[in-house]
Amino acid sequence: MAREHRAVLLCAFTVFTSLVVGVEERQRGDECADLNNATWQEYRQQRFKLQVQYLLLTRRNMDCAQMFNQESLSETQQQQQQQQQQQQPSYFNVSRPTTVIVHGYRVTGRKPSWVKQLARALLRAQDVNVLAVDWVYGASFAYNLVVEDYKEVAVQISILINQLQQHGCKLESFHFIGISLGAHVAGFVGTLFDGKIGRITALDPAGPMFKGADTFDRLDPSDALFVDAIHTDSDYFGISIPVGHVDFFLNGGKDQTGCARSLFPSMYGYVICDHMRALHVYMSALNGSCAMVGIPCSSYEDFLKGRCLDCDVFKGTCPTIGLSANSGIVVSPVPREQQLFLLTTSSPPFCSRHFLLQLEVSPLDKSAEVEVTLTTGNLRTERRLRLQTDTTVYRTVLSHPVALCEIDSIKLKNTGARFYRQSEIHVRSVCLSEFPSLRREEPLCVNNIHVRRGAPWSHDFVQVCGSF
Repeated sequence: MAREHRAVLLCAFTVFTSLVVGVEERQRGDECADLNNATWQEYRQQRFKLQVQYLLLTRRNMDCAQMFNQESLSETQQQQQQQQQQQQPSYFNVSRPTTVIVHGYRVTGRKPSWVKQLARALLRAQDVNVLAVDWVYGASFAYNLVVEDYKEVAVQISILINQLQQHGCKLESFHFIGISLGAHVAGFVGTLFDGKIGRITALDPAGPMFKGADTFDRLDPSDALFVDAIHTDSDYFGISIPVGHVDFFLNGGKDQTGCARSLFPSMYGYVICDHMRALHVYMSALNGSCAMVGIPCSSYEDFLKGRCLDCDVFKGTCPTIGLSANSGIVVSPVPREQQLFLLTTSSPPFCSRHFLLQLEVSPLDKSAEVEVTLTTGNLRTERRLRLQTDTTVYRTVLSHPVALCEIDSIKLKNTGARFYRQSEIHVRSVCLSEFPSLRREEPLCVNNIHVRRGAPWSHDFVQVCGSF
């Protein structure tokens, strides 16, 4: 569907949902703090133009956020000196690193429900102060007006950072995580501090009104000591160009597996599923259940054709999504604007292994089509290859959730029909190898196969991981 149609649907969705947004939730007394909602009526009356506040979560109050401001800092200092507990103590600890979460554009004025989920995932992974920036009032409804204000939000955040510095925090101890437009807010904070803050992680940084912007006006590698970005919707709401030291383009950075390609299954799935996938993948990566590794390559097409199989530009250590220092890169200085590609699954934990499939066939009289299926238990990966009369060797990259040594079987099926009439295909060899290879396994190869239409061929592998 055309970009314009998608934009119209988004506007319609905005108007509908804004009618049911309730009055903003405010903190009273010692209740747990929360982000605000902004109503359409308030927006029309211009009661709120720009309001920035901060929520604090730590391992001591993971389930009950505190409001945080200059008074919180003074209160913390007094409590440390006097050890008085007359008021609720601030849990901010200047000796720990601080992670700052910056949400993006809020199309309906509703508070982002995922902020506390991300904060908890971060706190389970490391002992830090988490500050969530609430600028919902300034981030809602009219996107072009929101973009006009994003630098002012960054200025207000920088004032707080200056105050925290005065209380002993170091610039290099700050890690900003910006989602969509929030990534450019974080980038301008970095600009205000001459790129000396520690790290900025951009989760599908916003594209509209930023794709052609100068680096001063958008996120770029000079905004922090290290900038990493995850791209999942670069053809619509995300940006299509590299903006960090390393940029992970998941499934090419555009269409994500499991997201609806049509309006009918789900309004959410069609409008913003791709855009929000970066956030969900990042939260999943924080639990460390599996590594999400990016492979440097000049384009997604070259990656899929098996032309990029190693990480030599990083001296062999492939960057990973998550909290590893510099994404696991050990070379210095860290290269800039490195495009990294990886394939994911459609559901958590999203991580998958990359395999190079090489198929060599005897010369064909007619074109053909072969379906390749990898199976492990109830896990299946399928890929179709179109074979031509002028080519005998085919290379393609596919993904599968388990390691090479855990694959149970491979199946080839001649699916050629009306336009692919080769009745029998002689496969000289089919080889499967995992990359990047940590244990240097030998490829799994099967030779001399005849695949007829209507008679699939399969081969079972008998192996044990660690036996290589």
